[in-house]
Amino acid sequence: MRALVFDGTELKYKPFHPDPVPAADEALVQVQLAGVCRTDTEICRGYMNFKGVLGHEFVGTVTRCADRKWVGKRVVGEINCVCSKCDMCLSGLAHHCRQRTVLGIQKRDGCFADLVALPIRNLHLVPPSVAIEQAVWVEPLAAALQVTLQCKIDARSRVTILGDGRLGLLVALVLKRTGCKLQLVGRHPEKLSIADRLGVQSSLQNEFSPKRDQDVVIDCTGRPDGFDYALQVVRPRGTIVLKTTVAGPSPVNLSALVVDELTVLGSRCGPFREALALLESRQVDVSAIAARRVKISQGEEACKAATGGDGAVKALLTFDK
Repeated sequence: MRALVFDGTELKYKPFHPDPVPAADEALVQVQLAGVCRTDTEICRGYMNFKGVLGHEFVGTVTRCADRKWVGKRVVGEINCVCSKCDMCLSGLAHHCRQRTVLGIQKRDGCFADLVALPIRNLHLVPPSVAIEQAVWVEPLAAALQVTLQCKIDARSRVTILGDGRLGLLVALVLKRTGCKLQLVGRHPEKLSIADRLGVQSSLQNEFSPKRDQDVVIDCTGRPDGFDYALQVVRPRGTIVLKTTVAGPSPVNLSALVVDELTVLGSRCGPFREALALLESRQVDVSAIAARRVKISQGEEACKAATGGDGAVKALLTFDK
């Protein structure tokens, strides 16, 4: 099969990479479309010390499965593959399984390939009314939804999103539904124009004056200094939600957390069912965020471009022969 493989130093396109061999409880999925995420580019900088097939956002069709009802079905898949036996799994915290592997991130080959193997329990059927161009967004949309599950946000909340890339825009789409007093702060006028079209108030960071008055600040900057800037925006006893993962160290002013009695929440994966339901009911329209299709054979260039100034445009890998 064709695949994009990171060897610990370089990301390489492999036209003849070995096919995955699914375990008894796994399905083999033929990937139709895969999304390039900022996490993928951070892995190429050393994040998680991962080696193998990259990628964790996909939509595809099941080609082989012990449970025959899945064969031929269009699916998306949760990225955490868990043991179901450890203390985390048994206490309802399976996403934090002690033995977990994570698709394209930790000890498990990902979806930047013609085929990917994933546990059957990780699969979710894609409703017929949801096009593949929408379904490929389920994983990052679910991650955006996770913010609302971890942090109470309602019409009275003053909320600032830091970062105008794809994740920041997705979080804005989700939080707009709460009716909160929402603003997005970023560094790129062309990206902020997307927020404006979504009806979300936006500001350039160099024109924005932090007042330490926001109830909730969500760091989607993808930069090591994002957390430090969030400290300048959040009010005392407010909440900072961290969605950023970076390979390098981040400066942290711990004294500010103590003095201002702040709550800091790490936020990772989210609910796939709810994300699919939002897409099916058209309550969230991800087409507002620009995307471009790139052949898997051009995936190296697409991943490099994802770190540049075109960060508001989602690269979607295609697998047509």
